[in-house]
Amino acid sequence: MFNFLKGVVSGSGTGLKDLPYNIGEPYSSAWGSWVHYRGTSKDDGTPVSIFALSGSNTNDGHLAAGRNGVKRLRTVRHPNILSFLHSTEAENFDGSSTKVTIYIVTEPVMPLSEKLKELGLKGTQRDEYYAWGLHRIAKAVSFLNNDCKLVHGNVCLASVVVTQTLDWKLHAFDVLSEFDGHNESSVGPMLQYDWLIGAQYKSMELLKSDWTTIRKSPPWATDSWGLGCLIYELFSGTKLSKTEELRNTVSIPKSLLPDYQRLLSSMPARRLNSSKLLENSEYFHNKLVETIQFMEILNLKDSVEKDTFFRKLPNLAEQLPREIVLKKLLPLLASALEFGSAAAPALTALLKMGSWLSTDEFSVKVLPTIIKLFASNDRAIRVGLLQHIDQYGESLSAQVVEQVYAHVATGFSDTSAFLRELTLKSMLVLAPKLSHRTISGSLLKYLSKLQVDEEAAIRTNTTILLGNIASYLNEGTRKRVLINAFTVRALRDTFSPARAAGVMALCATSSYYDVTEIATRILPNIVVLTIDPDSDVQSNAFQAVDQFLQLVKQHHEKTSTGDTSTASMGTSSMPGNASLLGWAMSSLTLKGGKSFEQSPNAPASSTVPLTSAVPDASSNSSGITPIHVSSSIDMTDQPVPVSPTSTDGWGELENGIHEGHDNDKDGWDDIEPHEEPKPSPSLANIQAAQRRPVSQPKSQVTGLRGNITPKVTKNEDEDLWGSIPASAPAPRTSSQPSSSRASRPVDDDDPWGAIAAPAPSSKPLNVKKGGALDDSDPWAAIAAPVPTAKARPSVGRGRGNKPTVPKLGAQRINRTSSGM
Repeated sequence: MFNFLKGVVSGSGTGLKDLPYNIGEPYSSAWGSWVHYRGTSKDDGTPVSIFALSGSNTNDGHLAAGRNGVKRLRTVRHPNILSFLHSTEAENFDGSSTKVTIYIVTEPVMPLSEKLKELGLKGTQRDEYYAWGLHRIAKAVSFLNNDCKLVHGNVCLASVVVTQTLDWKLHAFDVLSEFDGHNESSVGPMLQYDWLIGAQYKSMELLKSDWTTIRKSPPWATDSWGLGCLIYELFSGTKLSKTEELRNTVSIPKSLLPDYQRLLSSMPARRLNSSKLLENSEYFHNKLVETIQFMEILNLKDSVEKDTFFRKLPNLAEQLPREIVLKKLLPLLASALEFGSAAAPALTALLKMGSWLSTDEFSVKVLPTIIKLFASNDRAIRVGLLQHIDQYGESLSAQVVEQVYAHVATGFSDTSAFLRELTLKSMLVLAPKLSHRTISGSLLKYLSKLQVDEEAAIRTNTTILLGNIASYLNEGTRKRVLINAFTVRALRDTFSPARAAGVMALCATSSYYDVTEIATRILPNIVVLTIDPDSDVQSNAFQAVDQFLQLVKQHHEKTSTGDTSTASMGTSSMPGNASLLGWAMSSLTLKGGKSFEQSPNAPASSTVPLTSAVPDASSNSSGITPIHVSSSIDMTDQPVPVSPTSTDGWGELENGIHEGHDNDKDGWDDIEPHEEPKPSPSLANIQAAQRRPVSQPKSQVTGLRGNITPKVTKNEDEDLWGSIPASAPAPRTSSQPSSSRASRPVDDDDPWGAIAAPAPSSKPLNVKKGGALDDSDPWAAIAAPVPTAKARPSVGRGRGNKPTVPKLGAQRINRTSSGM
């Protein structure tokens, strides 16, 4: 029965063999007769601390005190008291004698004296850390004295240990006893094991064993004296050897000195209560203590306080001790973000602190939190993750990237243009680690939609991104996507930086095209841009023409000499190839983190000048100037192109594309190569034609066709813009019979479809029978003349001489020949 009760009181195990922990190397110091060992769990290798106390027999006084300490440590729980995990008592037979050892397993800790030497803090940072540690111990002592009515009895430097997060914790409960001062019948020692306390740590009344005075004193009197001893040892850097040394106050900070003297008062009743020390001492009012306290009660703060705190935290962290920031603040911050109690600005502080860690530590302490945050629905959190993805993107494994891509991809279709832009930018980091299946089956579909986005800058950056990730596409996907994306869309864009980006992307990916594609699909589209209204696009186009012509010449020379080697058609010496990545990163920059807000109804005078610089043919590989896209561009004069490509993909274009197209396609694979490309005028001619007055339609037609008077259908006064294709075909160089095109559908994939028709020429018009839509009508894509006071001659049926008011905007007029 005695052995059973002893096991219940002293331990939770039956012996050393049953201890589920491995005992490692001991520390050089520990409290009393205990030995402090490093240890690990046998199950998962988790680090622990193991304290061992040995005695010659079961009745040894040290073992009895040790059992008291085990019982107290197991039952008393507080954040600033050492956490108990396991205990056991083992007997070892050594010849004729028996040796009994008590083992206590706790959270991993280190003696305070050794940890202070390891940290080596100096000056203000040392004082701030000492203040934080003393604050923790004072709270533990206050809890024992005021809340539990217990007396620790031996608070000193040896009774304090430090956790892995640099928190100070109180232990050594062998002397711990209840305070029985209110019990008048109590006699004898209140502290049963007071003989374990060193004489230098005893107050005068305890040294004299004046238990009557001790019982009449406040419960905190004995431990307040111990706090004074701890403060002396802490700041003097030496172990207290005799009580008289406490009078030496040279090393004590001035802000702490009055409280230190009150803690060591010769009158027990006048000693300072540890709770009052926490409330009134100026010493504890510093940045480190206030920062950690704020983090620990974060759930009690309102959103304004949180936002203000986290915005200041990155700069504040630089002023605090680095070790404490990384081991204490960083885990608190990661936990707050993970469980939703921290605001979005906390992510900036987390990543800044994480940048001070090694790669391995970052992967363990920060990366798991970031991965969990990708699933957050908080838009501010998502923006923060994408804005700083370059700081942690390299640490993401391919498996993790595939895992978070599903969450990141939701930003492609977000209603916020800024979030769509950030999602696009993030692909520069994530795409290299995505599988070919994900790129072809998902990413390219999103990019197909973004290339017809309403925001001009997003369309531009999508082209840039495609040029950057081209090397991660397989050969079949490159052939199906790149030329269509760069020529059919980018080169036809009304936004000049988008056209420049298309030209540069073609140059950067020149190694992926064969000579037939260059001659029939690339060069015809680039040549048109040599007369682009934007000078930068022109110079870039000339450079590209030179590059691709050089590739064609090289192919000709090889074939003429009989060389059939399949060398790469591309050239790495061209500026586009050399610096596209850096150029793309500069281009993918938004001002102030604001989304693009375009106002199509704003006056032209409010247009912000667009800075676009593209390298000319004479620039070297390091002289590329990035295309800067302002976040406040007014697109009044250059509206977003309205075309069949404004849908989610290429499925609704012509040439046999139906609504039931294969969903696995990425949006570019159904574009047919255009045939017989013809040169067209520049966009500047269109804009000029839209602004200048034009003579009456009758006289215009008469000048072109002699005495032919066009017939206008009864729908003349209706707005016909919606029935006209967004991109009218360019005029042919020779006239064709109208009957040859009567049953032919309009070719929206004509490479010149997005470029306006030229001004009227003296060549005859092609006329269709029955008032059908004429693809060769030179006025099809040119805006109607500006309104004038002069009435237009009446044409059409049943209108008499009633004047007709001209309408604004582009209108198409069905005409028939006079002989029909």
